[in-house]
This record gives sequence, structure tokens and C-alpha cells, in this order.
Amino acid sequence: MQNSEEADRRSGTPGPPAFRAAVEALRGSRLRPQVEVEPTPAPQRLAPYAYALEAVVVDGEQELADGRLVLLHDPAGHEAWRGTFRLVTLVRAELEPEMAADPLLPEVCWSWLTGALQARGLAYGEPSGTITRAASHYFGGLAERPAASQIEIRASWTPREGLGGVPDTAAHLVSWCDLLAQVAGLPPAGPGDASVVTLPQRRGPQSR
Repeated sequence: MQNSEEADRRSGTPGPPAFRAAVEALRGSRLRPQVEVEPTPAPQRLAPYAYALEAVVVDGEQELADGRLVLLHDPAGHEAWRGTFRLVTLVRAELEPEMAADPLLPEVCWSWLTGALQARGLAYGEPSGTITRAASHYFGGLAERPAASQIEIRASWTPREGLGGVPDTAAHLVSWCDLLAQVAGLPPAGPGDASVVTLPQRRGPQSR
């Protein structure tokens, strides 16, 4: 099992005060209970400092969607970001055949991302991303399996920095969880929803 110090080292903390504050805000976030979130090792080559979370949306024993959110920080600033912080995400979910066949699905999924940020009143800039729709058909020994479709959202955006040059990463995480829940087909949770839980510290490997 990975101890907390090793998890911090591999995920990019400690670092400059602004980065540490942004990470602590993520760790203190209160999230809806259907979205299980925990720290995971972050990529090391995208920015001088990085912190990553992985999440899965569950309904009983069923996993409805999963994703990863990475917080990047470059104290010197980054021209493409137009800021010193960047959020990068990957979200995936299985789709019903009717939804997968909708020609407007990519536009709808992108609007879910931007809408989740706007619904929480978050300021952000330089959004970019791709929406990928994939279908799997099975043959031979797997022919009994029904065809399956999946949507994948890859996106990044620059959170606007507030007091002390620190963005409201907690609110961005809540918005990201809203996106995960929407992709998974869960009903929306309002800003005042009391059915939320605090982000746990990293646990050891689990069997799902």
C-alpha cells in the first residue's frame, strides 16, 4: 500500500504556496456520495507541478462512469494556458444505443462540460477538448455479448485565479463531479444539496 508521503511525492506535492493551497482545497472538497474520488499518481511531464484525482460514479455495485482530473501548475505561466494553472480531464461512460446514435451527441457532451462550470458560476478560459464516440461489436466466442457504445470526453481549461493567485479548485472539482454524474445519467445536485461527502485520503488498492 502506498503511504501518504509517497502519494504526495508522486502526485506533485509539496510545491509553491499557491499550488499547495489549490491542492488542499481539492482535498477538502465536499462531493456527492455517488461519486467516489481519490488521489492517484499524476503525470510528471506536463508541468512543473501536478496533482491528480480519479473518480468513479457508482449505483449500488454498478459503475456508471469514470474519470480523471489533473491539476497542473507552472509558476512562470504558460502561454497556451494564459495563466499559471490548468485543469485537464478524461471522462468515460457507457451509452444506451439510442443515445449513442444521436448525431448531436458530441455537441451535447461538450455543453455538459461548459454547462457544469457555468452552473457553479465559475470563471475559466481557453477551453479545449475532444469528444470521442466508440462502438464495440462482438464475434466468435464473444458473439453473445450485446454491442456496446462508449463516450469519452477529453478536455482542459484554465481556472481563473483568485486571491493570492489561487483558483477555486474545490468548486471546479464539484463542477467536474456534476459532469461525471450527468454523463452517468444521475439527476443533478443543486449547489445546496446536503447529500455530499468529504473527499477521502488515498486508500490502498481495491477490487471493484
